[in-house]
Amino acid sequence: MPEITTKLVAQLRERTGAGLGDCRRALIQANGDIEVAIDSLRKKGVATAAKKAGRATREGAIVQSIAAGARAGVLVEINCETDFAAKNDKFQAFCNDIAKRLLDDPKADLEAARVGIIAEIGENIQIARHVRLEVSGSGTVAAYIHHGAKVGVLVEVATGNEATLANADYKQLVKDITLQIAAGSPLAVTRDQVDPALIAKEMEIAAEQMKDKTQGKPAQVIEKMVAGKLDKYYQTVCLLDQAFVKQNEVTIKDHIATVGKSLGDTPTVLHFHRFQIGEAAGA
Repeated sequence: MPEITTKLVAQLRERTGAGLGDCRRALIQANGDIEVAIDSLRKKGVATAAKKAGRATREGAIVQSIAAGARAGVLVEINCETDFAAKNDKFQAFCNDIAKRLLDDPKADLEAARVGIIAEIGENIQIARHVRLEVSGSGTVAAYIHHGAKVGVLVEVATGNEATLANADYKQLVKDITLQIAAGSPLAVTRDQVDPALIAKEMEIAAEQMKDKTQGKPAQVIEKMVAGKLDKYYQTVCLLDQAFVKQNEVTIKDHIATVGKSLGDTPTVLHFHRFQIGEAAGA
């Protein structure tokens, strides 16, 4: 069996909120597999859902570049070895230049620039990943980089009317959506976009958590209880089901509908990407 190190136990505790003793026991039972240990702790009801956002360990920056007219944009993660280097002016200028080059040409050869900045900074630097969104029809591509450049968001929002794009309320709505994605860390826009494997796992965990409460109850009652648990899961991982961070009693879906009504339009979130430092490495 692999060694259950203090570091591994600490990682599990950070991702689940469970006690140290529970984390160590779960890791021992899981032969050191942290994902299996997370499922075990959740089934016992001593852990919350592990968030992908909690897996960031490497240093670097998330940067963005939006085209004139906001019809296209890119989000880029660039890694370095230390936070000191990540705050270096030359490194930050390099990151912004890379984002602009990828906006102009997604297939741009960036190796010479990468090698050059390594020579200047003295650390290993990797362009970990990048993604591009481009509007088809009427709409906007917007980005948000959270303070410290550790989290970044790129989103595409469509509208029915071209005139809506210039409206201040629409622009604020798009900004609110980027902030929501950064804070809420959703996995999908709508429920039907969630990976079926994740849903199956949540149903299994819900059934295990409620095992004592469901003994002797009719199948339809059990299904309804599990569905209730699943509904709460959707409220966590689906953007439109999340509570609006600026007004918790309202969902993002309702907020968009309210603003859309005042605009005489139907703004629709089509796609989004959320990067956090370290995720690309699976740390």
